Amino acid sequence: MKIESKKLERGQVELTIELTVDEYQPFLKTAAQIISQTTKIPGWRPGKASFEIVKQRVGETKIWQEALELAVRKTLIQAIDQEKLITIGSPKVDIIKLAPGNPVIYKTTLSLIPSIKLADYSKIKVKTNPVTVKEKEIKKSLDNLGKSRAKQILVNRKSKEGDKIEIDFESSLDKIPIENGNQKKFPLVIGEKTFIPGFEEQLIGLKKDQTKEFQLKFPENYHQKNLAGKLVDFKIKVLAVYQMELPELNDEFAKSLGEFKSLEELKNRITNDLEARTKTKENQRVEEEIIDKIIEQSQFEDIPDLLINNETQKMIEELEHNLGHQGLKFDDYLNHLKKKREDLLLDFMPQAIKRVKSALALREITKKENIAVNDQEIEEEIKQTLQVYGNDPEVEKQLRTTDYKNYLQNILTGRKTLDHLKSIMTR
Repeated sequence: MKIESKKLERGQVELTIELTVDEYQPFLKTAAQIISQTTKIPGWRPGKASFEIVKQRVGETKIWQEALELAVRKTLIQAIDQEKLITIGSPKVDIIKLAPGNPVIYKTTLSLIPSIKLADYSKIKVKTNPVTVKEKEIKKSLDNLGKSRAKQILVNRKSKEGDKIEIDFESSLDKIPIENGNQKKFPLVIGEKTFIPGFEEQLIGLKKDQTKEFQLKFPENYHQKNLAGKLVDFKIKVLAVYQMELPELNDEFAKSLGEFKSLEELKNRITNDLEARTKTKENQRVEEEIIDKIIEQSQFEDIPDLLINNETQKMIEELEHNLGHQGLKFDDYLNHLKKKREDLLLDFMPQAIKRVKSALALREITKKENIAVNDQEIEEEIKQTLQVYGNDPEVEKQLRTTDYKNYLQNILTGRKTLDHLKSIMTR
C-alpha cells in the first residue's frame, strides 16, 4: 500500500492511498462471496459460487465496485495507524481510480486533533482570595426575605419610596414604538433599582389613575445595543399603589418560616448559604484563571473547523435548553436580538475556540499527569446521585447505563485534573 500525505490548512490532512491489484484481491474475493449470497445463480447455493462464476454472472466491474467499501474501510484504518494520526469526525473519501486490472487509488481528507506545546504550568501561579461574608450581605439577604413576606396594602395616596406600584407604560425612540417596550400591569417596588436609572424616581408622588410623560437616557452599556445611550420617551399610567408592610425580623418571624427556632438560627443558615455561594464563585474564578493562563502560554496547532463548528452548535443547544427552562422560545429570543441563527453562531465562535482549547489542554494535562478515574469512584458518584433521587429504581437504571458511566468518567476526570492544577498553581 502506497500512501502520500499532504498537510492542509485548518488542522486537516489529505492522504492519497494506492492499492495494487494483488493488495485488492482479498477484497474482491470477499465481495464475490457477498454478491453470491444475494444473487440467484443457477446450480449454486447462496454464497457457494466461485469467483469466476460470480464474475460471469454479474461482471467484473460489479465485483470491483462491491469490494471498494470493504477495501477503504480496512486500508484507511491501516493508513491512519501507519501515519500515526489522531483523527476526529468522519473522513471525506474521493475515488480517484477504480478499473478492473489496475491499481485502486482513493483520496481522503481527515480532521486531526491538534497537537499542543503545553505551558510549564508548574511555574504559573494564581492568587486565591479568602472567602468571607460581610455583615451587610447577611443583612441584605435577611431584608430581602422580609420583603418577600411583606403585606401589600392598597392605599389611596401619593406613592413614595418603598411602595409597590403597578403601572401601564409605553416607550418609544424617535417617536417609533420600541419592540416589546409596552407593558401592562407592570409591578415594581420604588427604590429597589430594578429598572433603568431614573425610572423609579419618576414614579414618586403619583396616585392611582395619574399619568406622566418623561424622557430617560439609557445607560451606555445597556445590553440592547439599539437602546444603549439613547434618549427614550416614556408614557405611564398608575394603576395602583401598595404600601409594603414589612414584618419585624425577630424570632417569631424566623419561626414563621417553618424550619428555624430563632432569628440567630436563620442568620446562621443565611451565612452558611452565602459562604457556600461565595466559595463556589471563587472556585470558578480560580479555575477559569488557571485555564486562561495555560491557554495563553501554550501553543496550539491549527484547530479544525469541525471542532469549532461542533462547539458553537453545542453552545446554541445549551442556550435553547436554558431558554426553554425559563419558558422562552428560541425564535422569540432571536427576533428580540434581531439576529438569525447563523449570526449567533458567528457571535459564539471566539468563545467556542476558547472552549475547544480548554478541552484540548485539559486532555493533554490529564494524559501527562496520568490522571484517571476508577470504577469505585464512579460507583460512589452514582450512589450519591441516587440518594438525591431517593434511590428511585428507574433513575438507577439510567445511571447505570454504559453511556452515563462514560459521561461520568469524563466529568470526574476533568474535575480531578482541575483539582490537581489548583494544588500546584494556587498560592
